Amino acid sequence: MKLLTKLTLTSTLSKIATVILFIILLPVLIDRVAFQSTNRLLKQQAKKVMTNIQTNGIDYYLQGDSTYGSYTLLREEYISLERAKHIYSPDTIQTAQRIIEGDTVMYRILNQAFEYNDQLYELEIGKTIASISQYNGPLQRIALYVLGLLTILTLLTDISFTRILLKPLQTIIQTKLINPVFPFKEIPSPIRTTTIDFKYLDNSLIELMKRIKEDFDREREFTSNASHELMTPIGILQTKMENLLLLNDLDETAMEKIMEMMKTLNRLKKIVHSLLLISRIENDQYARQDTIQPGRMIGEIIQELTHRLEDKNIRMTVVLQPLVTLRKMNHDLLFQLFYNLINNAIRYNKQDGGIHISDTLTVDGSYTVSIRDTGIGIDPSDIDTIFNRFRKKNTDGEGYGLGLSIVKSIADYHGIKLKVVSEVGTGTTVSVIFSSVA
Repeated sequence: MKLLTKLTLTSTLSKIATVILFIILLPVLIDRVAFQSTNRLLKQQAKKVMTNIQTNGIDYYLQGDSTYGSYTLLREEYISLERAKHIYSPDTIQTAQRIIEGDTVMYRILNQAFEYNDQLYELEIGKTIASISQYNGPLQRIALYVLGLLTILTLLTDISFTRILLKPLQTIIQTKLINPVFPFKEIPSPIRTTTIDFKYLDNSLIELMKRIKEDFDREREFTSNASHELMTPIGILQTKMENLLLLNDLDETAMEKIMEMMKTLNRLKKIVHSLLLISRIENDQYARQDTIQPGRMIGEIIQELTHRLEDKNIRMTVVLQPLVTLRKMNHDLLFQLFYNLINNAIRYNKQDGGIHISDTLTVDGSYTVSIRDTGIGIDPSDIDTIFNRFRKKNTDGEGYGLGLSIVKSIADYHGIKLKVVSEVGTGTTVSVIFSSVA
């Protein structure tokens, strides 16, 4: 999962959790606010009553009676004033029931005791719970609408800001990790960012790419120079050995030793030629302007290898589409690629085994040639290293030399993908995948 996706998901989940928690607590909060507001209103009304008493006297309400009571038409509020018969506790606000005109109604009630002209009075002001809570539902809905709108706005803001913040990182990944094709022809320039961490990461990757390019260039230069330099002494040794073989006074033992030395020298010569080929491929010394039909090319290769197939009595079946055409290829290099793969399929096959060559053309235009053999197979742990140079890879400890390294270099040069599936004792399938065909 990408970092941007993770951050967006985290931000979204945190806001959803906040909304859920707010929804759970909202009724309690609304009720608490409503009751606190009612308490303040009751205290204000009580203060107003006390001001009237102080200004106009107690008879302003009692008018000669011992009690006073009044309530609104819908009995939502009432006020009661009477002489107290005993000393009351300090002023209180509570929820209690009152019977008004035969109906029991739940009120929020303020009780206040006070003394006037040496006489103790009790003031009671009430407001129905129903009238207090009548606006709770609409308030909750309004609060939820506002919260939802604010959540969406903050989420969009967070996503936009996160995209802007991570854009340099995406540029680093694109220019330093995805787009570059090894071997690097040039090092990408640093990105513009004010984030110190991204600058450090970008500079570190650029420095690493420079070191890799320098090391690869040195290796490529060494391979090329060493191969050229080796060809001269190899040619001299080969000439001298051939001259020795022309001498008539050599005994049979000396002749056999010289022949063995010639075989070793020829193997060394092949290695040097392979290294030169790899070096030239990696230095872009081959043109890619040829048009090739894989079916015809593979047919020519099989004809050249017929004697090797007969030696092992290997059955060869080829099922290729005849009209497939590959463009912008190098004929000689692609011939070498398929030759090496088919030659390996023969070399490491079993006696009386089989080789099956087929192709597939997908809807998206990619084209795959698969070479399947019934050979000794490759251990799955070694598949990732079979294209490395001079590595021992098969079950007998015998190395594949530079054949598969040449295949890998040719494939990389043409933008071809290689896929290897193998099982020890069963066989190997090598798939050569072209991104597009004509």
